[in-house]
Amino acid sequence: MTADLRPPLPTEAAGLLPLDAAFRQTLDADLEGLGIVLTRGQRDAIEAHAQLLLAWNESINLTALRGPEQVARHHVIDSLTAVALLRGFHPAGRLDGGWTLLDLGSGGGYPGLPLAMVAGARALALVDSVGKKARFLRVAAAAATAGLAAADERAPRVQVLAERGEALARLHEHRERWDVVTARAVGTLAELVELALPLLRVGGRLIAWKRDAGLIDERGPARVMLRALQSSPRALEVHRVPLTALADHRLVVITKSAQTPARFPRSVVERRRAAPT
Repeated sequence: MTADLRPPLPTEAAGLLPLDAAFRQTLDADLEGLGIVLTRGQRDAIEAHAQLLLAWNESINLTALRGPEQVARHHVIDSLTAVALLRGFHPAGRLDGGWTLLDLGSGGGYPGLPLAMVAGARALALVDSVGKKARFLRVAAAAATAGLAAADERAPRVQVLAERGEALARLHEHRERWDVVTARAVGTLAELVELALPLLRVGGRLIAWKRDAGLIDERGPARVMLRALQSSPRALEVHRVPLTALADHRLVVITKSAQTPARFPRSVVERRRAAPT
């Protein structure tokens, strides 16, 4: 048996290669376009997360994006495009730190980790059923929260859940408990509705990252699913992203308007077999 001579994967950003100037230039330019000013702790948290992602990605396939500039725009900034929406959900646009966020299919930690750090969530759950990805999420979350703590800034309470979304929705501690559920590059809009709404409290919101091209075909089945889950199809809103570089990106917001029937979400087999009735 050949011994694995690869060095252990890093558990903290200290000692890793610093991010290059292109990462910071891209980040700063796009943050200005979004009207977001990062605190020192938030910047340290975001950079530590990105450094670890790039380091781990050499051994574990966490993202197809290999360059720091790509990570800055298509992971960090893309995640933070939802900050303005989250501010709009609260009176006077203020985020008081009392809200909770669950990120489905979190993978490399985007959008959940930077979004929770910058928008000030009280609690964050990063959900990914793949064990290696869950391991990375624990490392990235620890590094990011340490970056905030070092600057004496409040960090959310983070838990990493190596579970499928439908399994979590059957647990009392997660069913209809969360204020916001996010999902980026995870399934169709109808699938996300079925997985996310059972996790949301009534009045809570699903935010889904989508591309404009396929969204027209996804809206109809998503509205059918909303009716089956006894939530109003009119609760589906589509928001444009105010950045030229992400002009084809859309944020779909769905507000849960009624308690979810107990039979949802269905199992994977049931979902493949038939549409809801």
